[in-house]
Amino acid sequence: MSADVNDGSVTALETFLARFRDSVRSVTGSRIDLEQMSLRRGVPPFALREMLSTDPLSVFIPAEHGGPGFPASAGLAAMEVAAYEHLPLSLLLAINGLLFLQPVARYARPEVQGPIFQRFLRDRHLAGLMLTEPGHGSDVLNMQTGYTVNADGSYHLTGTKHWAGLTGWADLWLLTARRRDADGTPTGAPDFFICDANRPGQRVVVEEYFENLGLYMIPYGRNRIDVVVPPENRLERETSGMRMLLDMLHRSRLHFSGMAAGFVRRILDEALEHCRERHVGGASLLSYDQVKHRVARLEAAVTACNAMCLHASRTAGVEHDLSRDGLLPNSIKTVCTDMMQESAQSLLQLVGAKGYRLDHFAGRAVVDSRPYQIFEGSNDILYEQIGESTISKMTRAGERNLLRYLGTNPATARAADRFHGVLDVDLAIDIAQRKAVALGGVVSRVVVMELTIALGERGFRGDLIDTCLHVLREDVEQRMAIYRVAGHPLPAEDYGTSGWLSLTRPARKA
Repeated sequence: MSADVNDGSVTALETFLARFRDSVRSVTGSRIDLEQMSLRRGVPPFALREMLSTDPLSVFIPAEHGGPGFPASAGLAAMEVAAYEHLPLSLLLAINGLLFLQPVARYARPEVQGPIFQRFLRDRHLAGLMLTEPGHGSDVLNMQTGYTVNADGSYHLTGTKHWAGLTGWADLWLLTARRRDADGTPTGAPDFFICDANRPGQRVVVEEYFENLGLYMIPYGRNRIDVVVPPENRLERETSGMRMLLDMLHRSRLHFSGMAAGFVRRILDEALEHCRERHVGGASLLSYDQVKHRVARLEAAVTACNAMCLHASRTAGVEHDLSRDGLLPNSIKTVCTDMMQESAQSLLQLVGAKGYRLDHFAGRAVVDSRPYQIFEGSNDILYEQIGESTISKMTRAGERNLLRYLGTNPATARAADRFHGVLDVDLAIDIAQRKAVALGGVVSRVVVMELTIALGERGFRGDLIDTCLHVLREDVEQRMAIYRVAGHPLPAEDYGTSGWLSLTRPARKA
């Protein structure tokens, strides 16, 4: 690294990011080439080497191990740059940085950290996390991958993992497994182990590559685990394995804002360019009221993602224990990924038929952004957790009124003050799951409104702040309408016994 990059100043970081952006653009030469590359599974080795030639992953490596010494905001900024140019590339950075390098920096033994970080800086190795299993996706506490301890203190891990990003590519893996009891059954919370796929006895076998619908650059598959790792390769718990997992996931979810910020800004730029150039009925698309509504929502998404990034830049560093409170990380993950998908859908609607071509950015954006609402915690599940946690905390505080409770919570206080009447409801302790999901969607958007207010106080453009707050208020009101509606429909599992065709017969005479 050059001297200017080791300088932690904003100017040095901007120079670093500009070099990274140029390296990505030099691979493609033009956006249309980049979209063509998006149609192929994987990525040509020369292209990956060029895109990583400026060492963007170094921002996740501590300065004492050769990293550039930038603050936590550097990781967010690097993912924002990558996501603007190519969303799958930003996911590659996230898999390596958030799901491997940061956990190693926080929990691995010092004698293990140094050699690993040097391999990234010297050899540009890749790494990832294997967490989910064919029968246990979100049900992490029941994962069946287990480990036993050998006589020499090493750990023998066996099981099956799937949907691990960079399957077949990664040189290093962070594997999760639970200790096997006397009869071989995995028990307790998961532990974490560093697996070096290039060493004897630590090779992960790829049993199947998946034909994933989007994110073609990232290989996924099913992996058979039967490895032995040395004792020093187990991450050191500070408390429990579950606390460690929550700390990792919460830190990663905060960083989703960086990917979302770059992606929705690219969506907005594409939309503005198209709407200015496209004329219908003698006027540009941008002159139509419905189009203005869509563009305003895109601008609001960009502003909200900036607000979430500002918060994450202050709180997502590896020096912080993020395991205890999931409200901010879960709110940021759900809202920014919803905004990614809504923005992509809106761009496709604006572009029209040509956006439905496989090689057009709009269509690829819809497909590539959709998984973000699923992985690292399905949004429906996270919304339910936010809703149930809100009710639980209100119950412990002896408060039933949602508006009063949010008004006393520092994460929502000022934003809640804008919802007199809308949120002035008494919540039942026991609510249907779908109501908890709706409530979680409400609370998460009030949280993001609070972050947006803080962004405005730091000097962000006032008109953009106002637009964002207006859009978020619309979203809160719509979700509260879902929460307020009485009753709820239930599925009729034998629906197939009814059909319209039988009703076309003449009615029988009495």
